Amino acid sequence: MGRIGFIGVGVMGAPMARNLLRAGHRVSAFDTSSAALASVVRDGAVKVGSAREAADGADYVITMLPTGRHVAEAVLGPEGLAEALDPAALLIDMSTGLPADFDATAESLAASGRRMIDAPVGRTSKDAEAGTLLVMAGGSREEIDRALPILDILGDPVIHCGPRGAGIRTKLVNNYLSVVSNVVVAEALTLAEGEGLDRDLVIEVLMGTTAGQGHLATTYPAKVLAGDLEPGFMIDLAHKDLGLATGMAGAAGVAHGTGLAALECYSAARDQGMGRLDWTAIYNLLRRSAGS
Repeated sequence: MGRIGFIGVGVMGAPMARNLLRAGHRVSAFDTSSAALASVVRDGAVKVGSAREAADGADYVITMLPTGRHVAEAVLGPEGLAEALDPAALLIDMSTGLPADFDATAESLAASGRRMIDAPVGRTSKDAEAGTLLVMAGGSREEIDRALPILDILGDPVIHCGPRGAGIRTKLVNNYLSVVSNVVVAEALTLAEGEGLDRDLVIEVLMGTTAGQGHLATTYPAKVLAGDLEPGFMIDLAHKDLGLATGMAGAAGVAHGTGLAALECYSAARDQGMGRLDWTAIYNLLRRSAGS
């Protein structure tokens, strides 16, 4: 079994470290929180006093920290692990931070012949306990294959998203969609309540349409991603209906900021002559504006 340094044993890191211990690995743990560290030490981890000590003699080192800057400090700062990391070992950053911070840290390590991949996770602390996190890994095929015996203990599935840095970028795209969607769901339900509707009945209706089933699972595969912009529902109609809905929300005094932002996109599409195309053509509008 392997020797693993684990840096950051908080809400997500602690159950992950425990799963590695249960699988028979030797885990040397470090955290700036003495309480968090004591918790995993009680379950069999070896307590160490710094990131450098966690990396000493390790086959793998895992960082699970709040931001990329925390990772950079753990790797490159005073008492950082960089010089203690064996060139044959692999550093697996499972944190969520800015891609630029990850890139800079990984490049600094690569300059000294040491390897670092990104493998941030999706799902919850319950999944961390169960070993069913969704792992989004970025690195070479050889590096990901090397990491799989460890990542397979922590997650299911483990998805190889591309070269180094692709994992964290995929994670942030996922979170962008999830977090922004959360706001528009809240706005829609608040609008229903503001109009005196039965919320549960509204939810029943929404779950029977694209609103609840989601564009990624319904309209996008069938339309814009398949190159088909023959209208199932036109941008002109989407613009009209969203205008009506935001007008109703304004009259009710209900927050509808995401709706107004979306209305600007539909207006721009109509201004560019896209009004009679399928509403998923908004994707092409945004790709064009980004130079894609």
